[in-house]
Amino acid sequence: MLTKSKVVFKDYNPKQNLLFPPNLSELIDEKHPVKIVSNIIDGLDIKNLIKSYKPGGTSSYHPKMLLKVLIYGYLSNIYSSRKMEQALKENIHFMWLSAMSRPDHNTLNRFRSERLKGEVKAIFTQIVVLLDKEGLVSLETTFVDGTKIEANANRYTFVWGRAIKKHQVRIAEQLEELWNYAENVAKEELQNTENIDFKEIDSKKVTQTIDKINEVLKDKKIPSKVRQKLNYAKKNWANNLDKYKKQQAILQVRNSYSKTDTDATFMRMKEDHMRNGQLKATYNLQISTNKQFILHYSIHPNPTDTKTLESHLKGFEESYRKVPKELVADAGYGSEENYNLLTNKKIKPYVKYNYFRKDQKSGQITTSQNNPRLAKIRERVFKLLNTKKGIKLRKQRCHDVEPVFAELKHNKTLNALCFEEKLRSK
Repeated sequence: MLTKSKVVFKDYNPKQNLLFPPNLSELIDEKHPVKIVSNIIDGLDIKNLIKSYKPGGTSSYHPKMLLKVLIYGYLSNIYSSRKMEQALKENIHFMWLSAMSRPDHNTLNRFRSERLKGEVKAIFTQIVVLLDKEGLVSLETTFVDGTKIEANANRYTFVWGRAIKKHQVRIAEQLEELWNYAENVAKEELQNTENIDFKEIDSKKVTQTIDKINEVLKDKKIPSKVRQKLNYAKKNWANNLDKYKKQQAILQVRNSYSKTDTDATFMRMKEDHMRNGQLKATYNLQISTNKQFILHYSIHPNPTDTKTLESHLKGFEESYRKVPKELVADAGYGSEENYNLLTNKKIKPYVKYNYFRKDQKSGQITTSQNNPRLAKIRERVFKLLNTKKGIKLRKQRCHDVEPVFAELKHNKTLNALCFEEKLRSK
């Protein structure tokens, strides 16, 4: 008679005490990303970061450990300091990375917002230089593109440059009307008064003018509407002009900004779910890539890519003390100014222009009667883009820089909330 076999389970006793505690390093694979992050950061020069610490008081967590935790957190799609604090208690990779240290969320947040401020770019540059030395990337050829990232800001609290100018002009016109009215009513009292230039006014000039008008009309019988307007002007116009001045200082060359995030500019985005062309508070993120590694990044208030190239290249040159030999970009960068910029810097411009596709089909280069210089530039660029290398780089561009944005937006969830966290550390 056959006997029934017994079910055998592997030994399981969670309360079993270990004679020696396990080595966390042995529990993690040698090729795991956490060990790669640790090795790379160990090779960085963080002297400037260490200089931000002052002697005295209690001991501090080592900046290399905190930097490793932050970078590996970002790599794991963890951007919240509270979630990082939790991971340091529960996740074996974070526990190994911190050598069982447990900095709280305040420590992590202060480190990235205060200590890392101004140092992120230098650390990023060191990592890229290391990749270049290992032959993983090349700084000679860069693929440039931009994308718009929606800011974590209120969509309906905005300031427009045109509106500011309109309000300033309206105040100047109304002030001039009141002054002309006062001259008609109290001509004798204003005989020896200097002429006022109403084209350029400020809060001081407005206050002095309103006070002068009130003084000469004090004993005159004037309509109640004029009196109300004078009272309103005295109470609001000077303060409004001061407010507009501050807003213009924030705007600088931009045409708009969000009140809840003054660095963000209102732009139209491709992701227009309502299909009504709604403007959103946005950043224009520009990157240079090679082999799908980001070599350089910059943030701009410009709604289009055309005018971002000069400052983007300037940042690249400041970081690496040189410019790339070849630059590949789409037609959004194909302006006369950008072609001249690249030529002056001795960079080969593998950059399309607006009519490139049309010229490819027709076999003839679109001329510009009003601008013969641009026609010559197009002819030179057309030939360059149709060389063997030009064709290869054009094909490679869409497989190099565009997948990086896809990775950032979809896999690394680069949205408004996490982008704000990254900007804080910048």
